[in-house]
Amino acid sequence: MKTLPQFAAAKRRGEKIAVVTCYDAPTARLVAGSQIDAVLVGDSVAMAVHGHRDTVAADVAMMALHTAAVRRGLGPDGFVVADLPFLSHRRGRSALMRAVERLMRAGANAVKLEGVDGSEADIRHIVESGVPVMGHIGLTPQHVHALGGFNYQGKDPEAAATLHEQAQRLQDCGVFSLVIECVPRAVAAGITRSLAVPTIGIGAGPDCDGQVLVITDLLGLDPGFKPRFVRRYLDGAQQVGAALDAYAREVKSGRFPGPDETFGDAAAAPSQPPAERARAAGR
Repeated sequence: MKTLPQFAAAKRRGEKIAVVTCYDAPTARLVAGSQIDAVLVGDSVAMAVHGHRDTVAADVAMMALHTAAVRRGLGPDGFVVADLPFLSHRRGRSALMRAVERLMRAGANAVKLEGVDGSEADIRHIVESGVPVMGHIGLTPQHVHALGGFNYQGKDPEAAATLHEQAQRLQDCGVFSLVIECVPRAVAAGITRSLAVPTIGIGAGPDCDGQVLVITDLLGLDPGFKPRFVRRYLDGAQQVGAALDAYAREVKSGRFPGPDETFGDAAAAPSQPPAERARAAGR
């Protein structure tokens, strides 16, 4: 996995950065053995794991819980970015820094913050406090109600210009990278070319410096959810369903557990009480 300086180095060399969301220790152990460069503990956990309709349901306690689980599974060396959840950076500087501290103590290497309007001073303060910050523009799911839904962004010249301006402001605030979500390819490409920091796209085309996908999406674990920008690398729902059916059949037929899953006579509890066994042994 990458370290913080390696993000900028990858952009300079033209090397793509592969990021995936992750929410638990077992999955993080699998990620640790892969070629993934960094993990995002996204507030998408509210939807992907907890079944909520949007990410607004995530709070600091939820994010800290999942960040700690990912860190334990990933080990000490993997790079973890944790989302600052809905309104956690809009409750004053003290509340913001308590949230940042909690996520960092849970195991994050950096935090991610959506948007920039009204947050520039806070982003600078976080960065100056020694905490790396990843920005996020375009479709910002925490603003789903203000945006009128999970809608494509930057579709007209004025909106595209606003995204360019937001990206530059984030870079000026000191972010080490930023996510660009659900914008036209040309807009994302122009922003990527204009910045010194790497961009991580999701639904923003192939010209970003890297990509991020939600792990349940790329593994195909939710067959009812497939936005255009997702590519499934596994039919996880079908394979998991088949495994569950096979287990159920073998339980009902009596084939599971078999000899390999059953403790034999040698491991059975001794029939004699301890005192009698000692006397029989001449002790």
